[in-house]
Formats: sequence, structure tokens, C-alpha cells
Amino acid sequence: MFESLTEKFSSVFRSLSGRGRITEANISDAMHDVRKALLEADVHYNVVKQFCKDVTAAAIGAEVIKSLHPGQVLIKIVNDKLTELMGPVDSKIYFVSPGPTIIMLAGLQGGGKTTTAAKLAKYLLAKGKKPLLVADDLRRPAAIEQLVVLGQQINTEVYREESQDSVKVAKNGVKYAAEHGFDVVVLDTAGRLHIDEEMMKEVAEVAKAVSPHQIYLVCDAMTGQDAVNSAKEFNERLELDGVILTKLDGDARGGAALSVKAVTGKPIKFVGVGEKTDKLEEFHPDRMAGRILGMGDVVTLVEKAQEQFQAEEAEKLQQKMAKGSFGFDDFLKQMQAVKKMGGMKDVLKMMPGMGSQMEDMDFDESELQQMEGIVHSMTTAERREPDMIDSSRRRRIAAGAGVEVNDVSGLVKTFTRSRDMMKSLSGGSLGGLRRLFSGGFNMDTLGAAMSSGKKIKQRSKRKRTIIRRGKRKRL
Repeated sequence: MFESLTEKFSSVFRSLSGRGRITEANISDAMHDVRKALLEADVHYNVVKQFCKDVTAAAIGAEVIKSLHPGQVLIKIVNDKLTELMGPVDSKIYFVSPGPTIIMLAGLQGGGKTTTAAKLAKYLLAKGKKPLLVADDLRRPAAIEQLVVLGQQINTEVYREESQDSVKVAKNGVKYAAEHGFDVVVLDTAGRLHIDEEMMKEVAEVAKAVSPHQIYLVCDAMTGQDAVNSAKEFNERLELDGVILTKLDGDARGGAALSVKAVTGKPIKFVGVGEKTDKLEEFHPDRMAGRILGMGDVVTLVEKAQEQFQAEEAEKLQQKMAKGSFGFDDFLKQMQAVKKMGGMKDVLKMMPGMGSQMEDMDFDESELQQMEGIVHSMTTAERREPDMIDSSRRRRIAAGAGVEVNDVSGLVKTFTRSRDMMKSLSGGSLGGLRRLFSGGFNMDTLGAAMSSGKKIKQRSKRKRTIIRRGKRKRL
């Protein structure tokens, strides 16, 4: 997300970093480029105008002109203003007692409302709640069936009726939840291809009938300013409590995320960053500002990593690292954890300075599968003691995994170097970082995987080139 905006911001800051000192004219030129970048990202014009005005005032007020590092100071100011623009943090769901807490989702058709309902239910399950999904989108064909399937995937009950009365279904769903011990109701309502009076009247009647404790508007981030305009109209009729932006992973511009709070006054509660039911994240303006400016999002990366490791298992891994007895089974567990965290690309994007380099790296997620294949072709003893993997064993492993012997040798070599590095640094400067990651996920193993994956990919490309050349010669 935000790749285009990140690239343009980086270009602006690079132009300033080469100057010992800058002038008001330099700042004005820089803000001209920032303004252009924001408008190209489909940020609302009034938001862009005010943002640039605020940054300019803060830059001059902070005496950036007198600073020895004006580029760095300006980055800090822009980061703070982006955080203010999208903030404050307000991802908390306010639960009532006694329950059930009623959460109503509204929005246009095609915005991902039904999928978001399931994602939200899964999020609530992780928080220890017992949610009930109510299928009240009675207009879109197969909407009810879709919600039922999603409910089965996350082991959550779905209330449904053979009815065309959305008010009746909503009221009965809430009643069912109260009678059967559900503490949260997630109400999926009907949408339209565009805003019209009939739709607004229907959702208003549903809201009046069940008195939801919170109403969230689900917006497709890829529609840019259209998402902001629809949010404004819905808010005038429903008094929204927040916005959920979907498909943020597919929007390289990010205009909706930067505009919706400023235009509607309603906070962004969550963002959808993928199609799977676990791809719903709490929205943190400061973290998002860091991603936009190419500074990464280490806090979210840490949280994702910690979710994949139990404390006891993490402690065992830490001890193995310190002793240098870290084996391929442990390596594989960490690679699988990376996949659960969203894959290598998603992890790298959250690392400071890595987001802007992703295009050049051209990392193929399938390389992780190839590495898994190599490891699975090893015996239990070989995975436990990689040093015993001699040339004959490498030939056998390569044949079993369907790869070249050099691929196996490269993975073993990279793994060994990483393991030795972990042992030497176990009590050093990286110890704090490793403890931050609960002793499980660590930067060294990630680096090893990247290095090995890139080498395998390069060899595969060379091999394909040789084959193509051979065919041309024969022809």
C-alpha cells in the first residue's frame, strides 16, 4: 500500500538531505512536490491544502532553516502531521453490559462488507467474545450463503431467515443473540451500487429498530475520494461511529486513508489488508504514517511475530540460539511463522527502509515453498544436525526436493552462517531486539531466508536462460 506516495515523499526528502541548510524557498518547493504527490494519491483537495499549510507553518516555526539536518527535521514534522491527519487512535470497541453489544455494518455493494463482518467476528473471537453474525443483506444474491460459508470457516454461528424484511431479520437476530448467550452481534446490512434514497431509508430503519451501539461504515479504499464522499453521506444519515477501510493492500495511492477522517470527523477503526478472515488490523495513525514515509512499522511487525510464538516455545528457541544448536526444524518453524504473518513481502514492508526497495528485490513467495521442500527431504537427524549433510546427502536431498545440488548447498551454507551469527550475538546488541520478538522470530533467520531465496531464484533464472539459448542453437 502507498508505494507511489512513499516513493514521492522519499524523493522530496532526498532532495533536501543533500543541502547543508535550506531556505523558505526550498521548503516552498518541497511542499509543492508534496502537494502534487498527495493529489496524485487521490487525497481530497481541501485536505491537501490544509495539510501543506500546517507543515509549512510548523517547519518555519521549528526553525528547520537553521537546523544542520533540515531534511530529518522536516521528515519528523511531516510524520507528526500525517499522524494528526489520520488520528487519533480509536480502534477500541465499546462493549455494553449486559449484552449483546450490537455492531452494525453499512456501506455500498462491492466494498467488502460481508467479508469484513466475518473478519470482525474473528477479531472478536480472539478478544474472548462470543459473536453472532446476522445475515441481513437480503438484496445481493448469495450474500447470505457467503456469510454462512465464512461463518463456518471461523466457527461462528450465522443467524439467517427466509425473509425480505430487513428490519424483522435484524430484530429477530438480536433477540436470538440475547436468548442464546452471545455477547456481540455483527449485523451485515444491504448495500447498493450507488447511494440512493431507498438504501438510506432501509439502513436508517434497521438502525432505528435495533439501536446499534456502534455503526461502522465499510469503504473500499481503492475508490479513493468516492469512498470519502460516500462516508460523508452515510454519516449525515446514520451518525457513524467509525470507518473500516477495505482492500488497503491493493491501493498504492492511499487517498481514502488520508482523507476520510479529516472530511467526516469519524475515526478509521480498522483496515482490511487481504482477503483472508485474519486480514483485519486495528488502525494506528502513527504506524500508518511511518509506512507512508518509508519508515516501516516495527511495532506491528513485533505484534504479528509474538502472535505466532508461545512463550515456552520462544524460550526454547532462544536457548538453542545461544548454544548454537538451532536446527532446520526450528528454521522451518520460523519460515512457517513468516507465512502466517502475511508472507515475506508483508514482513519486509514493515521493516524500516525496506518498503521502497521491494520492487527491486523481486522476492518470489514460492521460494519459501522450495526451501520447505528441501528441508522436508532431509532426514530427522539431518534437520537436527545440519553439519552432517555431506556431498552425497546433498545429492539425495536435491533429488528428493526436485532441485539442483547447488540449491541445497546454498541453503545449508546460508543457514550455517546465520546459526553461527546468532550464537555469537546471543548476548550482544541484537539480544534486545531478539527478546522484543519473544525470542522466536529474528532478523538473522529472515535475512538467511532472503539471501537463500534470492540465490535460488537467480540460479533458476540462469538455468532457464541457458535452456532457451540451447533451444535457439538447436533451431
